[in-house]
Amino acid sequence: MSKKVVEVKTLKVGKYVVLDGEASKITSLSTSSPGKHGAAKARLEAVGIFDNQKRSIVKPVDTKIDIPIIDKRVGQVLSLMGSDVQLMDMESYETLELPIPDELKDQISEGVEVDYIKALGNLKIMRVK
Repeated sequence: MSKKVVEVKTLKVGKYVVLDGEASKITSLSTSSPGKHGAAKARLEAVGIFDNQKRSIVKPVDTKIDIPIIDKRVGQVLSLMGSDVQLMDMESYETLELPIPDELKDQISEGVEVDYIKALGNLKIMRVK
């Protein structure tokens, strides 16, 4: 599991964060100003990359939080197997089996190159080149 630790105040919308053990993309981030007896708080809303679950947390801005290290790779489709696809990584030449995302079902065919991501042990096809 590749991740690193940063403070909440350094996060921005569109970046990634680990919430409930899942890599999630930040959709909204708001901070409240510090009060008379408390620190500034940040409200963070994110959507899971692999499961599309909406998650939110509220934490002080100086709290440490995990962010995933996302590896973006290119692969070539070797064969279609129902709702799954067999890919060959273009750098390491290893073969992988991944589910086909619903939005890309009609675009994926044998021999096509696709971009996929690897984060926290999960894999997902992002787009067709």
